[in-house]
Amino acid sequence: MGEIHDAAQRGYDAEAARYASGRPEYPADLLAWLRSDLQLRAGRRAVDLGAGSGKFTTLLAQTGAALTAVEPVDAMREQLACKLPAVRAVKGTAESMPLAQGAVDALVCAQAFHWFANEAALTEIHRVLAPGGRLGLVWNVRDEFEDWMARVTEIITPYEGDAPRFYKGDWRRPFEAAVGQQLFGPLHCQVLRHSHVGPPSVVILDRFLSVSFIAALDVQEKSRVQAQLQALIDEHPDLRGRETVAAPYRTEAYSCERRQ
Repeated sequence: MGEIHDAAQRGYDAEAARYASGRPEYPADLLAWLRSDLQLRAGRRAVDLGAGSGKFTTLLAQTGAALTAVEPVDAMREQLACKLPAVRAVKGTAESMPLAQGAVDALVCAQAFHWFANEAALTEIHRVLAPGGRLGLVWNVRDEFEDWMARVTEIITPYEGDAPRFYKGDWRRPFEAAVGQQLFGPLHCQVLRHSHVGPPSVVILDRFLSVSFIAALDVQEKSRVQAQLQALIDEHPDLRGRETVAAPYRTEAYSCERRQ
């Protein structure tokens, strides 16, 4: 089984409940993308790889496809099993999934692929996909045109260390070799915009204290981050005194086809 990055293992294990409550949902329009680009519908088989607490699995279930959720962190998988008891949830990593060759028609990684963007993972994904199967990669990305959201980034970024991050773009590199080897076709991208609406305690505190490298901090350091986020909520003119806030996001959805 592939190695899990320490920030993901410790952070998601420590803050699985906060992750489940604080992470934004995905835009409803993404359902049309799942049905068109990934061809998901009743009678098809799909995997949610790195499924976490089941945020994206909930949307996948609306396609009617038969689902398997693969998640290596026990605490996250337990959250998913409680939320979605009808979904088969198994322990596994991107490099080692307990699935037969050609077992599924589509595989989706939501908010996860940057953690295991390597040649071994793409080889394993190719193995479990049926010929002509579809791979989907989805990220909710903070939109920093709001000043307070840019301030959040300033607060948390100094703690990221060597944790893989979507914005760095390193996740793209394994595809160069995979496309060259004719394992997958080129990536296609669709961008959707949406907002995470709710009380600041959820949209800001729970959301950003559940970021892997923040969640993995020791109690004292995590308290410092929480104090900075709370001060932002209390003092920023766009947040001060508000019972509900809307955090801007864009959802980037990438798809490609399994070849050979």
